[in-house]
Amino acid sequence: MTLLVDRDVRERLLRALVTLAEAAGDVVWDHFVRGASVTFKADESPVTAADHAAEAVILAGLREHAPGIPVVAEEEAAAGRIPDIDGAFFLVDPLDGTKEFIKRGDDFTVNIGLVERGVPTMGVVYAPARNTLYWGDLAAGAWQAERAPGAVRGPTKTIAVRAVPTPPCAVASRSHADPQTAAWLDAGGICDCVSVGSSLKFVLVASGEADVYPRTGPTMEWDTCAGDAVLRAAGGRVLDLDGDVFRYGKPGFRNTGFVATGPYNPAPLRPFMDAA
Repeated sequence: MTLLVDRDVRERLLRALVTLAEAAGDVVWDHFVRGASVTFKADESPVTAADHAAEAVILAGLREHAPGIPVVAEEEAAAGRIPDIDGAFFLVDPLDGTKEFIKRGDDFTVNIGLVERGVPTMGVVYAPARNTLYWGDLAAGAWQAERAPGAVRGPTKTIAVRAVPTPPCAVASRSHADPQTAAWLDAGGICDCVSVGSSLKFVLVASGEADVYPRTGPTMEWDTCAGDAVLRAAGGRVLDLDGDVFRYGKPGFRNTGFVATGPYNPAPLRPFMDAA
């Protein structure tokens, strides 16, 4: 595909996104350690002071480094502040896994993704409680590094999807899977599963620790964009319910089901959902 952001500025922009994700992750971690106040949005989903503070850091940074590109951010959208989009735009989830964060778990992430022509092309996923940072650009590749909150980033290593083992490993929980996902896993002969929260599901496939991630339930585009971008940069794909390329910029920024995968060739999800 033809990229809208010039290649000569992509490296600089990606470096800026990584730095912003680190800064936002440090803010999230500070709230995690001290304890963050919790309120509820109109849809009754929880939101914390960490969500708002981290989003403010990211928005300020994006205004500085990419002032001409619109930003669709979760908490801004919840407040009704959604810009017009055309061609290229950012999707930001400052704290994916808020419920996990509130429960004092470690499966929460900071996510910044860039969409160009409906495709996630650049993204950063930072998991401060796991000391792990992932980033990628469709034009250049994908990488991973250790990075504890407030610390200097460790050595960078390239990541890529792996050759499919027998049987393949899914990022899905059999004990909590809905009937459609369970049937899909059974039909594919997938018996090896790992369970993890937030956008970490995408980066496990991207880094070759798993092979496929099926999702039947609804999500929002800011939940998936950054991890999706890292996966595609690592050589993977994300497919819609019918097995076509998963697109962004949909009405309301709402996702239906999808399958994120590497070389593994998955069956479409729709027949399994229709049979339920």
